[in-house]
Amino acid sequence: MKKVYVGMSADLIHPGHLNILKVAAQYGEVTVGLLTDSAITSYKRLPFMKFEQRKMVIENIKGVSHVITQSTLDYSANLRLLKPDFVVHGDDWKEGIQRETRQRVIDTLAEWGGELIEVPYTDGISSTAIQKTLKEMGTTPDIRRNRLRRLLQVKPIVRFLDIHNALTGLIIENTTITLPDGTIREFDGMWGSSLTDSTAKGKPDIEAVDFSARISTLNEVLEVTTKPIIYDGDTGGQAEHFIFTVRTLERLGISAIIIEDKTGLKKNSLFGNDVIQTQDEISNFCEKIRVGKQSQATDEFMIIARIESLILDKGMDDALIRAKAYLDAGADGIMIHSRKTSPDEIFKFCNLYNQLPNRKTLVVVPSSYNMVTEDELTSHGANIVIYANHLLRSAYPAMLNTAKLILTNARSAEADAHLLPIKDILELIPGTK
Repeated sequence: MKKVYVGMSADLIHPGHLNILKVAAQYGEVTVGLLTDSAITSYKRLPFMKFEQRKMVIENIKGVSHVITQSTLDYSANLRLLKPDFVVHGDDWKEGIQRETRQRVIDTLAEWGGELIEVPYTDGISSTAIQKTLKEMGTTPDIRRNRLRRLLQVKPIVRFLDIHNALTGLIIENTTITLPDGTIREFDGMWGSSLTDSTAKGKPDIEAVDFSARISTLNEVLEVTTKPIIYDGDTGGQAEHFIFTVRTLERLGISAIIIEDKTGLKKNSLFGNDVIQTQDEISNFCEKIRVGKQSQATDEFMIIARIESLILDKGMDDALIRAKAYLDAGADGIMIHSRKTSPDEIFKFCNLYNQLPNRKTLVVVPSSYNMVTEDELTSHGANIVIYANHLLRSAYPAMLNTAKLILTNARSAEADAHLLPIKDILELIPGTK
């Protein structure tokens, strides 16, 4: 019997996929090369279903004889291994990012006289529309909570942007760009920053915004989005209170909390009221981490320790000693920060951190050292990059300028010229047209 190969993501199975498999079965014995989560996220969003779940679905479709792993967009390795007589694919890959993949398939098949069979696109079927419907249906706390760990497994670096209300959450949820090579780039999740939260509420003191008020903001974001959230827990408070913080966030579906190893009240530096804090004793902070980890009900939730040694000029050795201690205490990752405008200090820490035997997730926040690319951060071992307060800082001057224009002209015409049509904003909101 002739051998047939079909490469698929098979995340959201629809009639178009079934038609391709039906056609493929007419040519011989069908082997499906199922793309891994990593292969899919190399050019578009993380699939809704895990690889094992997608594999189970495909294995139970009539006409499929075998399912093997395809770890890249490039079919060549699998094709040379199997040497199929035919490759069957939809005809919608002649443009965009898959155009080069298609040509490599043709070139590889030519090595032994194989043939590419292209099935006409199934009208009336749109994966994009299906994805939009699923987003509008929302998600569950369990699925959202686990999403960060899934992303860390399959992406070289995971990208987070700050939220301070539900509208900013929707911006992060829906904003994508398509690069010249056809790759889709988007934000992977949201950073629940205490600084932007307090600033949006007009509070100069971060401690003045209590936990319940911040949870209210989180709930508003959770209602209209599906992407993972990392919560800025400041110092985490007293260990006895930290237990309840962890349990509440975990129950809501938050993926992680970051706590910093400082003590004392914390002021909002955007108001120029930053106060001197002291760095906590290593033993005290380790105990807080242990208490938090012991209070978890699931394995997915992450507690990440932010080290302030470089900020407080304690030196690189102190930062590494603390990193090792916090990881040994059970922290799921380390966040390192610096006030230097050059990334050299951060890169040095990254390189030394990567040598630790118990190395885990590394988080960076390129605020002061902002002339750095994600590729550079990735090459030094960073796993998560957080853009910590960009949306709030960009929103404020725009709103202030609009207010001044209205006051200056005592009418809205000049201001309107700078404004986004309200319909474009409403399009972000689920259920509106």
